[in-house]
Amino acid sequence: MRKIDLIVVHCSATPEGKHFSTDTIRDWHVKERGWSDIGYHYIVELDGKVISGRPVQRAGAHVKGYNRSSIGICYVGGMTADMKSPKDTRNKEQLESIECLLWELKHDYPNAIIKGHRDFSTKACPSFDATVEYNYISYGKI
Repeated sequence: MRKIDLIVVHCSATPEGKHFSTDTIRDWHVKERGWSDIGYHYIVELDGKVISGRPVQRAGAHVKGYNRSSIGICYVGGMTADMKSPKDTRNKEQLESIECLLWELKHDYPNAIIKGHRDFSTKACPSFDATVEYNYISYGKI
Protein backbone atom coordinates (compact mmCIF):
# COMPACT_ATOMS: atom_id res chain seq x y z
CA MET A 1 0.00 0.00 0.00
CA ARG A 2 1.12 3.56 -0.69
CA LYS A 3 2.04 5.94 2.11
CA ILE A 4 -0.81 8.48 2.37
CA ASP A 5 -0.12 11.83 4.00
CA LEU A 6 -2.57 14.04 2.14
CA ILE A 7 -6.29 14.04 1.33
CA VAL A 8 -7.26 16.57 -1.33
CA VAL A 9 -10.83 17.81 -1.78
CA HIS A 10 -11.95 18.82 -5.28
CA CYS A 11 -15.12 19.86 -7.07
CA SER A 12 -16.15 18.71 -10.54
CA ALA A 13 -16.51 22.36 -11.70
CA THR A 14 -20.04 21.65 -12.92
CA PRO A 15 -23.22 23.73 -12.56
CA GLU A 16 -24.98 23.94 -9.22
CA GLY A 17 -27.70 21.34 -8.79
CA LYS A 18 -27.01 19.52 -12.07
CA HIS A 19 -26.34 15.79 -11.75
CA PHE A 20 -23.17 14.37 -13.24
CA SER A 21 -22.47 10.72 -12.52
CA THR A 22 -19.16 9.17 -11.61
CA ASP A 23 -19.27 7.35 -14.95
CA THR A 24 -19.57 10.69 -16.76
CA ILE A 25 -16.56 12.08 -14.89
CA ARG A 26 -14.66 8.86 -15.65
CA ASP A 27 -15.47 9.33 -19.35
CA TRP A 28 -14.09 12.88 -19.22
CA HIS A 29 -10.83 11.58 -17.79
CA VAL A 30 -10.49 8.41 -19.89
CA LYS A 31 -12.02 9.34 -23.24
CA GLU A 32 -11.25 13.06 -23.36
CA ARG A 33 -7.91 13.17 -21.52
CA GLY A 34 -6.66 9.69 -22.36
CA TRP A 35 -6.02 8.68 -18.76
CA SER A 36 -6.14 5.04 -17.64
CA ASP A 37 -8.99 5.68 -15.19
CA ILE A 38 -10.85 8.42 -13.35
CA GLY A 39 -8.38 10.67 -11.50
CA TYR A 40 -10.21 10.75 -8.15
CA HIS A 41 -10.42 7.99 -5.58
CA TYR A 42 -13.90 9.01 -4.38
CA ILE A 43 -16.74 11.01 -5.91
CA VAL A 44 -19.59 12.44 -3.85
CA GLU A 45 -22.61 12.70 -6.11
CA LEU A 46 -25.48 15.18 -5.66
CA ASP A 47 -27.55 12.74 -3.61
CA GLY A 48 -24.60 12.32 -1.20
CA LYS A 49 -23.75 8.85 -2.43
CA VAL A 50 -20.01 8.18 -2.18
CA ILE A 51 -18.77 6.27 -5.21
CA SER A 52 -15.33 4.66 -5.41
CA GLY A 53 -13.27 5.82 -8.35
CA ARG A 54 -9.64 4.90 -8.87
CA PRO A 55 -8.55 2.26 -6.35
CA VAL A 56 -6.83 3.83 -3.33
CA GLN A 57 -3.88 1.47 -3.83
CA ARG A 58 -3.10 3.33 -7.07
CA ALA A 59 -1.83 6.89 -7.23
CA GLY A 60 -4.51 9.28 -8.39
CA ALA A 61 -4.43 11.90 -11.13
CA HIS A 62 -5.88 14.87 -9.32
CA VAL A 63 -3.14 17.19 -8.01
CA LYS A 64 0.10 17.55 -9.94
CA GLY A 65 3.16 16.73 -7.89
CA TYR A 66 1.22 15.16 -5.00
CA ASN A 67 -0.57 12.17 -6.49
CA ARG A 68 1.89 9.58 -5.19
CA SER A 69 0.99 10.13 -1.51
CA SER A 70 -2.54 11.50 -1.65
CA ILE A 71 -6.17 10.52 -1.94
CA GLY A 72 -8.48 12.63 -4.11
CA ILE A 73 -12.12 13.29 -3.24
CA CYS A 74 -14.39 15.17 -5.66
CA TYR A 75 -17.89 16.47 -5.01
CA VAL A 76 -20.22 17.12 -7.95
CA GLY A 77 -20.76 20.84 -8.37
CA GLY A 78 -18.60 23.83 -7.56
CA MET A 79 -19.91 26.37 -10.08
CA THR A 80 -22.89 28.71 -10.30
CA ALA A 81 -25.78 27.48 -12.42
CA ASP A 82 -24.69 29.76 -15.26
CA MET A 83 -21.08 28.48 -14.99
CA LYS A 84 -19.76 32.03 -14.63
CA SER A 85 -18.32 31.80 -11.12
CA PRO A 86 -16.98 29.27 -8.65
CA LYS A 87 -19.45 28.57 -5.84
CA ASP A 88 -19.59 26.22 -2.88
CA THR A 89 -22.59 24.20 -4.03
CA ARG A 90 -22.37 21.33 -1.56
CA ASN A 91 -25.83 20.39 -0.38
CA LYS A 92 -26.77 18.85 2.97
CA GLU A 93 -26.29 15.28 1.72
CA GLN A 94 -22.89 16.05 0.23
CA LEU A 95 -21.73 17.90 3.35
CA GLU A 96 -22.62 14.93 5.54
CA SER A 97 -21.08 12.37 3.19
CA ILE A 98 -17.85 14.29 2.75
CA GLU A 99 -17.44 14.69 6.50
CA CYS A 100 -18.08 10.97 7.11
CA LEU A 101 -15.67 9.98 4.34
CA LEU A 102 -12.96 12.28 5.69
CA TRP A 103 -13.31 10.83 9.19
CA GLU A 104 -13.07 7.29 7.78
CA LEU A 105 -9.98 8.17 5.75
CA LYS A 106 -8.40 9.95 8.71
CA HIS A 107 -8.95 6.81 10.77
CA ASP A 108 -7.24 4.71 8.07
CA TYR A 109 -4.47 7.27 7.46
CA PRO A 110 -3.98 9.11 10.78
CA ASN A 111 -1.02 11.16 9.56
CA ALA A 112 -2.88 12.55 6.54
CA ILE A 113 -3.90 16.19 6.47
CA ILE A 114 -6.79 17.61 4.46
CA LYS A 115 -6.34 20.33 1.88
CA GLY A 116 -8.27 21.73 -1.05
CA HIS A 117 -7.04 21.55 -4.63
CA ARG A 118 -6.74 25.35 -4.56
CA ASP A 119 -3.89 24.98 -2.06
CA PHE A 120 -1.79 23.47 -4.88
CA SER A 121 -3.15 25.33 -7.91
CA THR A 122 -4.40 28.70 -9.13
CA LYS A 123 -7.87 27.15 -9.56
CA ALA A 124 -10.71 27.98 -7.14
CA CYS A 125 -11.39 24.24 -6.72
CA PRO A 126 -13.14 23.07 -4.55
CA SER A 127 -14.81 26.53 -4.33
CA PHE A 128 -14.36 26.73 -0.54
CA ASP A 129 -11.42 26.64 1.86
CA ALA A 130 -11.18 22.92 2.67
CA THR A 131 -8.03 23.41 4.76
CA VAL A 132 -9.83 25.70 7.20
CA GLU A 133 -13.18 23.91 7.10
CA TYR A 134 -11.74 20.47 7.80
CA ASN A 135 -8.94 21.53 10.14
CA TYR A 136 -10.77 19.86 13.03
CA ILE A 137 -10.54 16.53 11.19
CA SER A 138 -6.92 17.01 10.03
CA TYR A 139 -5.74 17.67 13.56
CA GLY A 140 -8.56 16.11 15.59
CA LYS A 141 -8.51 13.04 17.73
CA ILE A 142 -9.58 9.75 16.18
